[in-house]
Amino acid sequence: MAESSGEPSAGKPSVLFVCVHNAGRSQMAAAWLTHLAGDRVEVRSAGSNPGDAVNPAAVEAMAEVGIDISAATPKILTVDDVRESDVCITMGCGDTCPVFPGKRYLDWQLADPAGRGVAAVRPIRDEIKTLVEDLIAEIVPEDKA
Repeated sequence: MAESSGEPSAGKPSVLFVCVHNAGRSQMAAAWLTHLAGDRVEVRSAGSNPGDAVNPAAVEAMAEVGIDISAATPKILTVDDVRESDVCITMGCGDTCPVFPGKRYLDWQLADPAGRGVAAVRPIRDEIKTLVEDLIAEIVPEDKA
């Protein structure tokens, strides 16, 4: 089989999380994947219309589980982000991801935490964790050397 260009580094899966503002869901998902998979996965997040800052309720909800996303900043989605990722996961931004052959696309139906307090964000955070755990089981090889 021919290797495609834009392929991520040596066998390490690459995941891109996309939501509209890159301020809540995609930031929490990227943080969970980094926290749970460590360096076994390359993680990116971006937004189709990025906000000015990460949602403070998302920062607080993640801090409650020991994950600090306070330094994260929303980033604009680029074609290269998608090209360089094996799996592209959208969260409420419809068809904003460019489609490339050979990539896996998923759409996670999650409530938008924008403008909501931490009590409303906690269940979203926990649902994202479950989805990320399932994703890790699918894409990360089980070599526990």
